[in-house]
Order: sequence, then structure tokens, then C-alpha cells
Amino acid sequence: MKKNYLLPLYFGAAFNIIAAENTTMKLISLKEKVNNAIIKVEHTDQGLWSYNISRYEEEEGDISSSIEQYSPKASEPWLLKKINGQLPTEKQIKRFAKNKQEQEGNIQLQLRALIDQETLSLVSIDEKNIVMEFNVNLKKLGEDSIGKLQGKLTYQKDKQFIEKILIWNNEDFSPMLAAKITDLAITFTFLHINGSVLTKQNKMEMKGSFAYFTEINETSLDTFSDYLYQGKQAQ
Repeated sequence: MKKNYLLPLYFGAAFNIIAAENTTMKLISLKEKVNNAIIKVEHTDQGLWSYNISRYEEEEGDISSSIEQYSPKASEPWLLKKINGQLPTEKQIKRFAKNKQEQEGNIQLQLRALIDQETLSLVSIDEKNIVMEFNVNLKKLGEDSIGKLQGKLTYQKDKQFIEKILIWNNEDFSPMLAAKITDLAITFTFLHINGSVLTKQNKMEMKGSFAYFTEINETSLDTFSDYLYQGKQAQ
């Protein structure tokens, strides 16, 4: 009789072990997909593409906008096409080009530094996408932000790339002395063009306070368009 009672327990335990192993193997496979997608971004040189950027910023009600063009083969790769809805002056164009040159122009998002791959966990899977969560480490936001930022990515199955990344804070944090951020939401979206992964849109919304009395309420939106490859064509 005891054996009959123990038999279901034995099979139940064995099933749980197999299920756990399957879950572990599945997670390893998903992490590998994400890592390969990050490698695809690392192998894409956005500096070899021409494109336009439409920028919008709002800080405490003060709104500014611009349209910029990047052309890697031009004598001046960066061109300011519009500022606050108006055509720029020659002085504004020259100052803009100089500032871009000092910034080293093309700065590509470092996904490997942004996504803590060891902490990746599965949220959902459907026919088109895999959604995973992860811990975020953004050094630019200061040491106090460590452990207070969470991220979620959407992996597009068909073209095998990361299509979207969301980042938000789960606690207030201080990126610098006397500053306090209560709400942070960052969204990165990407395009897949002929095997390359290129930026589609960057959006940030941030609220908080500075020195207790000054309100922080910022929104920025950068939209990239009109990509055209300017590098050497494969023989």
C-alpha cells in the first residue's frame, strides 16, 4: 500500500524536475537570441548611413524643435535644416556643425551595457514577439539609480532583432546632488533594414525636482527617417 501512495509522489517529483530543466533550457535559448540580437546591433555602423532626425524637446513648458540631416560622405556630415520651425541662419548652421564635431557626431546606443543579460526573464511569447524583462544599469543616471531601474524588451521573431526597449524607475533616485527623479520613462525603437539594426525613435519623459523648489518636467523625442546606406556594397 505504501508503494502505491509513493508512486504518484515519485512521478510528480520527476515531472517537476523535468519541467524545471525545460524552463531553464528555454531561458538559456531565449538569452542566446537576445545576445545574438545585440551582436547584430554591434555589427551595424549607423555612421555608414545617411538619415534625417526630427527632434522635439519640452522643458517645464519651454518647447524647442529641430530637423537635422546626417550625410557621412558630405564635407560637413551634419546639417541643421530647421530650428523651431524656421530655416536656420548661417551662424546657427556653423555653430550646429561645430557642436556636432565636438560631440564626435554619431553616438550609438550600447545595448550590452544597458541590458543586464544575466537578469533576463521571460514575460510572454506569441507568434510574432518574445517579451523579456531585465535590470538596467545606466551610469549616466548616477550610482543612486542602481537597482531602481527596470527594463523590458521586445524581440521580433521573424527578423530576429530587438524591436523595442522600455525603461522605467521603480523608486525615486538622485542622478546628481540636489536632484530627485520621481518618474522616468524611456523608449527606444529600432528598424531592421537589410540585416542592419538602426534607430527608429528615442523618447524620454522625466519628472522630479531640483534643490527641492525647482520642478523637473522634461520630454524629448527623436525620430529617425530616410535611411540610405552609404558604405561599400558587398561584391
